[in-house]
Amino acid sequence: MDSVSDLRFFVELVKLGSLSALAREIGITPPAVSARLAQLEQRLGVRLLNRTTRRLSVTHEGELYLKTGSRLLTELDELDRQVSSSRDVPKGLLRINATFGFGRRYVAPIVSAFRKAYPDVEVQLELTDKPMNLTENAVDVGIRFGDLPDSRLIARKIVANRRLLCASPLYLKSAGKPALPHDLVRHRCIVLRENDTAYGNWHLSRGRKQETVKVHGAMSSNDGETTLQWGLDGHGILMRSEWEIAPYLASGRLCIVLDDWSLPPADIYAVYPERMNLSAKVTAFLDFLTQQFAGEAPWRRAP
Repeated sequence: MDSVSDLRFFVELVKLGSLSALAREIGITPPAVSARLAQLEQRLGVRLLNRTTRRLSVTHEGELYLKTGSRLLTELDELDRQVSSSRDVPKGLLRINATFGFGRRYVAPIVSAFRKAYPDVEVQLELTDKPMNLTENAVDVGIRFGDLPDSRLIARKIVANRRLLCASPLYLKSAGKPALPHDLVRHRCIVLRENDTAYGNWHLSRGRKQETVKVHGAMSSNDGETTLQWGLDGHGILMRSEWEIAPYLASGRLCIVLDDWSLPPADIYAVYPERMNLSAKVTAFLDFLTQQFAGEAPWRRAP
């Protein structure tokens, strides 16, 4: 027997929990299963299982073989899937979730181009103010920003995206421009209230130096587009993603503040619930999405 076959045999044996159960599963006799296990242990030169008349227990060497072997089998299955899926034709319903602003400006045009390239795929684009639970809502792909709190999701980075502090020239003319992070305390700041724990705390870094500033202002909102409009109207300093404010920076309606300091990035990811058995339509869309954002970010490209 080859090593991969031995691995699958052992993983299945531990999963089922008894020689007789595996024998019934694969249609051979329990003595044949016992002989196969003995051959495997003889080949490896270690005992993998302690066997009694009632139960099996995995030895230390067996645990190592099981853990590493399971991972290798998963990777081999994934390799087979990637190679074989190249023959599949993308088709069927594809459900995508993105936020309103980024979804309208960037995802919707990409979906339009994707449909022209893959006419057998039906697309539903769900735009929401907050990310949807992919599993509960049967969503195939979600577009997310920054850190991903759900470790069960698989993420593919699509494009880098900076958070920036900015203000209108009108505000900076009247209030002055901050030179250091602590100067923000004396300024009117417009805060996006996404959650109470992070409300008003801005984290800045320059090299190894890090500062957290608790900012204040008379205006706050849970809607990013609203805070942006207030910033354009000259009400104070705000923090927004580069993809959103790039046109206003280019036109001069907004100016970057503390440009020698950095904020936590808001890189953009495509996330999906499972790595295994991805359908051809999902794989095709992920590849298409990545290709559309390849190279320099679109908001930095020359018109």
